[in-house]
Amino acid sequence: MLWRLTRFTIRMLDRIGDRTLGKDRETEHQKTGRRGEEEAYFRLRKLGYVMVARNYRSPRRRGEIDLIGWDGDVLCFVEVKTRTTRDVKPAEAAVDHDKRYELRAVAREYLRRLPSDLNWRFHVASVYFENAAGDADFELFKNAFPVT
Repeated sequence: MLWRLTRFTIRMLDRIGDRTLGKDRETEHQKTGRRGEEEAYFRLRKLGYVMVARNYRSPRRRGEIDLIGWDGDVLCFVEVKTRTTRDVKPAEAAVDHDKRYELRAVAREYLRRLPSDLNWRFHVASVYFENAAGDADFELFKNAFPVT
């Protein structure tokens, strides 16, 4: 029940921000990506993840990690890929070699502040908004690629 209130609050804050800052600052592609990250955030919370960061950026590295959360005693770095269709290629296929390299580098920057014996891994979440109702299909690929 609390997650519904939190979700409602975030959506209302987004609407207020859109009205105050103007919706035109964000492209359709960016809006879709933001919706996908929000959907993944709430789905992961429903699965029991304790989320600790969203859109983490390192001052030393380019790129960002979409979501960071605990799955039990394992810290998970989650890359979210959102699509409006499955026609071209699967969303998770967009996490190629270069993207994985970038994610590993940013994750190591984040981990510098934590104990060195910590267990961690990478997940990829695919979110599809294919129907007019705005319902999302969500798929989580745990331990999607090696940490090294």
